[in-house]
Amino acid sequence: MLVLRGAPAYSDARLGRILVRVRRAVPDLRALGAEFVHFVDTAGELDAGEIRVLEQLLRYGPAAPAGRPGGERAHFIVVPRIGTISPWSSKATDIARSCGLTRVHRLERGVAYRVDGTAPGSALADAVAPLLHDRMTQSVLVGADEAAQLFAEAEPRSFERVPLLEQGRAALVAANLDLGLALANDEIDYLEQSFRALGRDPSDVELMMFAQANSEHCRHKIFNAS
Repeated sequence: MLVLRGAPAYSDARLGRILVRVRRAVPDLRALGAEFVHFVDTAGELDAGEIRVLEQLLRYGPAAPAGRPGGERAHFIVVPRIGTISPWSSKATDIARSCGLTRVHRLERGVAYRVDGTAPGSALADAVAPLLHDRMTQSVLVGADEAAQLFAEAEPRSFERVPLLEQGRAALVAANLDLGLALANDEIDYLEQSFRALGRDPSDVELMMFAQANSEHCRHKIFNAS
């Protein structure tokens, strides 16, 4: 995995607004820095020409301030949630391959933050990090060496059947809790009736899809639609 520094993640004005907002919760914070950092998963080692093309592709955004320290270490890095592929990653990877970088398996991007304040850096970072990321869609890394998690690929698992026909409604209730589906009682009743009519057990995949569809269209629940 290659790690390539990028441009500042925010304009000075936007970074100033973020600093003001975060200071309300963390008064010890004096200064905040943020820049993009790129992670490159490759199939084999890239040659000098390929690295040069890659560096050109990742040179975008505002120019870095003159005299920016080359070895300055981030206190934490905000990346797309581990186990997901961001839209930026999909597009950037396609562009890299179109430019002949066939050994680039995937690109991903994060924002590296540096904090400065009256408290020790590690304690300050622990207080600031929760305010600068969305835990539903992003993860926080302590250092770039942890970014290999972004490219981990799990082996596909076979789906499992929920024993509705044998155990009845209780099987759906248990699956609802185990899988965190947040199904309402009337939805569990609906699923029980539907799969009994089909004469088969539902799979965990089907239950997850049903739960997600209803979550995306939760207005139906709010307005008591059938």
